[in-house]
Amino acid sequence: MNTADPLPHSALEDSYALLLGCILVVLGLALLHAAGLVTGGTAGIALLLSYLIPLPSGVLFTLINLPFMLLAWKAMGRRFTIRTVAVGIGVAALGTWTRLGLTIAHIDPAFAALAGGSVIGFGALALARHHAGIGGTGVVTLWLQKRRGWNAGRTQMTIDTVILLTSLAFLPAERVGWSAVSAAAVSGILIAWHRPGRYTGY
Repeated sequence: MNTADPLPHSALEDSYALLLGCILVVLGLALLHAAGLVTGGTAGIALLLSYLIPLPSGVLFTLINLPFMLLAWKAMGRRFTIRTVAVGIGVAALGTWTRLGLTIAHIDPAFAALAGGSVIGFGALALARHHAGIGGTGVVTLWLQKRRGWNAGRTQMTIDTVILLTSLAFLPAERVGWSAVSAAAVSGILIAWHRPGRYTGY
């Protein structure tokens, strides 16, 4: 099936989508961090480290992404890599701004898991639709979908399982349980809306 987009996005539309994707990812991270949760993917690794290292999760997110950029360049191409690097910088900057300008006094873990995970998922979807990624494991899942036809959401869920099992060594089981809900929420968005052949373009 031809997946070429007959009406390419303009540079302004792409820029807006990348900015919106960064905002959604950072907002989701803030909700999860306020509840002491993690999630899957690079975001989950960054959140887990943020409880151990006194750096904003957005900054850690970007640092973790750096080794994956080589894979992005080789497997996904120059345009994808440049946009994904831009996303990483945007997440780091917005993450630092959010830490300084947003305080969440209380949040229920169930709400944080569902809302935070879903918001991150929609951020990742916005980026993927405009040929960018949130980096890290997201690069791997998008590459496997492109090359092998593996559903990005299901592949991400497998990776997330490994990350969540690892987090059991650092977080209480209850938090890990809600973190699993957040990871499922992220993957659920991608499973439902990022499927080859369902939409044209990326």
